[in-house]
Amino acid sequence: MKVMMINGPNLNMLGTREQAIYGSTTLRQIEDRVGSRAGELGIEVFFFQSNHEGEIIERIHSAPGLGVDGFIINPGGYTHTSVAIRDALLCVRIPFIEVHISTVAARESFRQTNLFSDIAAGTITGIGPFGYVLAIEALKELYEKKTH
Repeated sequence: MKVMMINGPNLNMLGTREQAIYGSTTLRQIEDRVGSRAGELGIEVFFFQSNHEGEIIERIHSAPGLGVDGFIINPGGYTHTSVAIRDALLCVRIPFIEVHISTVAARESFRQTNLFSDIAAGTITGIGPFGYVLAIEALKELYEKKTH
């Protein structure tokens, strides 16, 4: 099984940005933890972060050619604005788990619009960096159900 984990804008600043909301864990620490769990589950995982919408779309488009079976995606601020990333996910027809570190529903009103949850295989929100680990486990479960 192959999984691509995509993180959107400003998530490269985890560990230093708004620690009261996002905590002190860095993106690298999250990737290390997910990579370790993926290894235990026999999953090959690719990591990608970009602050640029077009780069995220290109990476999503590349997934079928890489044999990717599932995505973990935290679109960051694009959650509320990017029809283009949503369309890219629909184009490739690869299941994804949407992850958010904070409880988005309890935040500012402009964050209440979510362009991904209705097309996601699942959404994990508000449990911090551990949400990414749960996402890799959920994708493994979905993959096994689909292939058996």
